[in-house]
Amino acid sequence: MTREQSILAQPLELPNGFVIPNRLAKAALSEGLGRRDFTPGSRIKNLYRRWAGSGVGLSITGNVMVDRTAIGEPGNVVVEDDRHVDDLAEWAQIAKSGGSKVWVQINHPGRQTPRTLTARPVAPSAVAVPGTGGLFAEPRELTAREIEDLIRRFATTAKVVTGAGFDGVQIHGAHGYLISQFLSPLSNQRTDAWGGTAEKRRRFPVEILRAIREEVGPHTPVAIKLNSADFQKGGFGEEESLEVVHALAEEGLDLLEISGGTYTSAAMLGVDPSLKASTRRREAYFLSYAERVRAELPALPLMLTGGFRTAGGMVDAVESGAVDLVGLGRPLTVQPDFPAQLLAGRADESVVNPRRSGIRMLDSLTELTYYSVQMWRMAKGKEPAPDRHAALNVTHYLLNNGLESLRSPRG
Repeated sequence: MTREQSILAQPLELPNGFVIPNRLAKAALSEGLGRRDFTPGSRIKNLYRRWAGSGVGLSITGNVMVDRTAIGEPGNVVVEDDRHVDDLAEWAQIAKSGGSKVWVQINHPGRQTPRTLTARPVAPSAVAVPGTGGLFAEPRELTAREIEDLIRRFATTAKVVTGAGFDGVQIHGAHGYLISQFLSPLSNQRTDAWGGTAEKRRRFPVEILRAIREEVGPHTPVAIKLNSADFQKGGFGEEESLEVVHALAEEGLDLLEISGGTYTSAAMLGVDPSLKASTRRREAYFLSYAERVRAELPALPLMLTGGFRTAGGMVDAVESGAVDLVGLGRPLTVQPDFPAQLLAGRADESVVNPRRSGIRMLDSLTELTYYSVQMWRMAKGKEPAPDRHAALNVTHYLLNNGLESLRSPRG
């Protein structure tokens, strides 16, 4: 057995006793494959049938929204109650059929939804998404009662999906979505119990975690995806992020997935110039932040996503003790069997590399459409086409989703 196999094939037991079979995880990728009635349907099941044999120990679904009046992009699945529990149960069964544990990522977009989908979105404060040319409408500030309702919605969605057979849930607290908006002083300018200080800004995710835990109990994993920083001047930074992690750890968080950036500063895609060359060489874009969390909270399991491409880089991150799980997103859209090949010693490097044009927003869009189209191919029973020209993928994306979704964020 190679060094890579011996390290990456080790199971991971979370503090609550839940066991993940190995150290490789499929990170959330917003699939955009749900039906018009917001149910999963056959296409998303086909995709997860293809991924079921990928070899990952943990698979995390893309955005499952908590409110059908607030979706991030066309094709989002929404779970508000148990009216479609049989459909969810079939999705869970298919996704778990290869032996992976499967968690559902639950989310609310807040202001980050195209105006063609939501003409009057809600947010912590009436502050529009900057630098997007008006594609996102100016949001309305949430009332305190609406905030309490949203917390209940997160908990209800968690209860329904775990009741349907999914093994756990991940709260999406990164990439500029609603929870991320509450955490940032740029987008949360409230002066009531939900903003004005760092402690009040983080109250929203803390209350969501508490509410979910009350519904699912102590043995069902509850994780969160959190930005190390949003890479915007005056925004959510590492020091405040660490404070959030400490608060969530005290509430019994089972796993932290570390990411970073927003869709106007897309560090998580590897196309943002703020990422140093030394960071790119280490592969994991946010590894230094993970090391800080590990030093302060050694018992909290950590998953790191963004930039991993070689077996050596993955093993180094795990063997060093900095992280427990390696998150893989884009590699699984073009090489759906890559984790299995890694564990079998038949591969040691992914073919994925960021595609750049030199224009920051265009770089982000090219990345998003490229990998979305690969998932859509697998949903139709086809294999990925990684060598297709980027222009063809953008055209395909536009024909399927239209211009209004081109700047919609992903998982």
